[in-house]
Amino acid sequence: MKTQVLERVVRSFAEMPGIGKKTAQRLAYYVLHREDAYAEQMAQALIDLKKNLRWCAQCYNISELEQCEICLKTDRDHELLCVVEDAVNVANIERSGSFRGYYHVLQGALSPVNGIGPEDLRMKELFERLKHQDVGEIILATNPTVEGEATAMYLLGLLEGTQIKISRIGMGVPIGGSLDYCDEITMAKAIENRRLLS
Repeated sequence: MKTQVLERVVRSFAEMPGIGKKTAQRLAYYVLHREDAYAEQMAQALIDLKKNLRWCAQCYNISELEQCEICLKTDRDHELLCVVEDAVNVANIERSGSFRGYYHVLQGALSPVNGIGPEDLRMKELFERLKHQDVGEIILATNPTVEGEATAMYLLGLLEGTQIKISRIGMGVPIGGSLDYCDEITMAKAIENRRLLS
């Protein structure tokens, strides 16, 4: 039997990306069965998340300070700028340990179907930044989706004619992946981004 209180919690969880109604229901019951302190800690963590985090004034990553910890580092490559869709992308790239430059977070991707145009993203801020930062290369690291590809191509068009080298992250079949499970876009990118072995 569901109560209005429980249903409200289920609806709240179900609004999160990747959480369906059944998973939301399991999460709600999980919280219900835990001790009161767990729910209170969770509620306080969510309040702190909204109150204490902001957008970095330089790259628009999440930050507790005016600038994020990456922008504050002086030992990174100032000439290398990686443009990503959101803060989750920054976290994933940082976890790989393979990138030593700086970031610019667009906070989304172009999606005319959803009413998201260039003015809804941090594109203007990117070009303002390029006026003051001596960037040698921009890596377009938007997601390999229709929206991500459209965003990368749009930015490429705007950056043509500058002296900045523009590159796109490699895409294709992941290591440990099977060709049996690749969709058409992934397979096309894997063929397109092939490299010579001899």
